[in-house]
Amino acid sequence: MKKSFYPDQVIPLLFTITTFVTMFALLYCEIFILNSVLPKHSPIFLKLRIPDIIVGVTIYLKTSIDFAILIGRLMSKFPGWKNRIMIEVGTALGNAIGTMAILILWDLFREIKPLMAVMIIIAALVLFRLAEEGLEHVKNEEGKYLFSLYGFAEVFEKILSKFNHAVAPILNRLVPKLTVSEEGKAGLKAVFLLAFSIPFLLGLDDFAGYLPLFNIINVFGFAAGVFAGHMILNIFLFLSPRRTAAIVMHPVISFFGSVAFVGLGIFGIIEAAQLLMGF
Repeated sequence: MKKSFYPDQVIPLLFTITTFVTMFALLYCEIFILNSVLPKHSPIFLKLRIPDIIVGVTIYLKTSIDFAILIGRLMSKFPGWKNRIMIEVGTALGNAIGTMAILILWDLFREIKPLMAVMIIIAALVLFRLAEEGLEHVKNEEGKYLFSLYGFAEVFEKILSKFNHAVAPILNRLVPKLTVSEEGKAGLKAVFLLAFSIPFLLGLDDFAGYLPLFNIINVFGFAAGVFAGHMILNIFLFLSPRRTAAIVMHPVISFFGSVAFVGLGIFGIIEAAQLLMGF
């Protein structure tokens, strides 16, 4: 059954744009307050410059594979325009609040390497768990690998499973369970919380890695570009949710998506180690 343009497309897209405008307004207010309460610090200029925005959008889209795969998986498991709104608002809020949290910490302390390292490590553990979950689409209903890459997929999953099992007692206390059950229907609140939690942690990780850029570009324009990049990604995904779901659930795409998650996680751990060694 073909979905109607209204409400299946119009309402989620309106929420996408409205959420971006709201998050941008909150970003402006946040920086204005920081400039007011921290007069001794060098102020963050509340001026939008096209180059800063372009850098923010470009860097976000280059590192957005985690969000794209996540949103596609959530759309495939929770269809319907109401769930799409929860997914959009949840991912946008998670990304924006994670970004603004790092911005506050950066402006308050300007040098918070130990804290950055801890947050990056947590985000890396989340990525490893997501990588294992993504491998479910590499198998058929009987559990046989549709894309094994000469047996590497099986070895890859075993290593991930053992590692995730070992860190589960710690990670489960820090973040909600990220595995999405196929059984039954989750409520809108559950979908929202799931959509919010992962981008929040990944937003912390990504934006923490951007901190060195703040010495050469304007933070306000860059952060606005990050928000705009997320909006653009969601618009393209929501315009064709079925095609997106089919793409991200393809065995080859799912496998390399999981490999990408692990790669991002390892890079994050290396970055965290460098931060701690330089402390």
